[in-house]
Amino acid sequence: MTLNSRILSLLNIEIPIIVAPMYMVSNEAMIVEACLSGATGAIPAMNWPTPELMRKGIQNIKKQTDSPFGINIISHASNPKLKEQLDVCIEEKVAFIITSLGNPEMVINHCKPHGIKVFCDVVDTRFAQRLEKAGADAIIAVSKFAGGHAGNLTHEELIPALKKLVTIPIIAAGNITNPQAIEKLFALGAEGASVGTIFIATNESPVSEQYKQALVDYTSSDIVMTDKLSGTPCAVINTPYVQKIGTQQNWLERWLNKHKPLKRMLKQYAYKRGMRLLKRAAFSATYETVWCAGHSIDAIHEIIPVKQRITMLVGELKFNRL
Repeated sequence: MTLNSRILSLLNIEIPIIVAPMYMVSNEAMIVEACLSGATGAIPAMNWPTPELMRKGIQNIKKQTDSPFGINIISHASNPKLKEQLDVCIEEKVAFIITSLGNPEMVINHCKPHGIKVFCDVVDTRFAQRLEKAGADAIIAVSKFAGGHAGNLTHEELIPALKKLVTIPIIAAGNITNPQAIEKLFALGAEGASVGTIFIATNESPVSEQYKQALVDYTSSDIVMTDKLSGTPCAVINTPYVQKIGTQQNWLERWLNKHKPLKRMLKQYAYKRGMRLLKRAAFSATYETVWCAGHSIDAIHEIIPVKQRITMLVGELKFNRL
């Protein structure tokens, strides 16, 4: 089976797969291996503590591969390092940026003159046409089965609806684990796939062995949505600790979220608190186990190299540039 994809030409890659940016999981080694396999990957800018360390990280990847890779930037106003992170991406000439959680138009406007592609996360159709008009190069359709900040729609609902509204390529995200899933998504109208959860359980992944083993031991029936980490629904494994703290904001948090003057401040506080919790759980043995994961957890049976995971994901599929 040969599948057509404009993503190949946009990024000059051989396989239209993005190893998705994952908070405190994606690292330089994972991106290098993805690139060497003919695919690509992206790292959240916030995985580096400072913009200067981010610059060094980008330079380190470039020393190991000439292939294109990307950076994920939180384009919401609550990101205090947005401008600095964007400046580094432009100065280091990264191939593409993935925007999340916020209006990406400023990012698009800054990147276009420098030839940097911008892919925008969406969970529904509300802003699709606006993003294309603003100059986005592709849309990442985040389904309800994705890990991290997931949407509410299935691929079958979201991709055809987006296809009717935009002419730019659509990249699917959520529960993509094998060639059959990719073939099905392309039949719906997608031209690429952003894949995260299955790459957490790889040799190159920096997270703890406990986290990796949890991906082997738990199943999709253990995935729940919580808004306690960032105020935005996030898919996590329903560990005993998650069961203990609950998955819904308390009455005070909900009340504060209804008041605009306090909403931004609360969102910043909740996000920082939630990210600290995720970081602590990802790298150490702790009873406060909050591990992000999507429904593709069902396909994880062992911890293997990134390259092998990509080979299993693509199988015998062939891809043709458009």
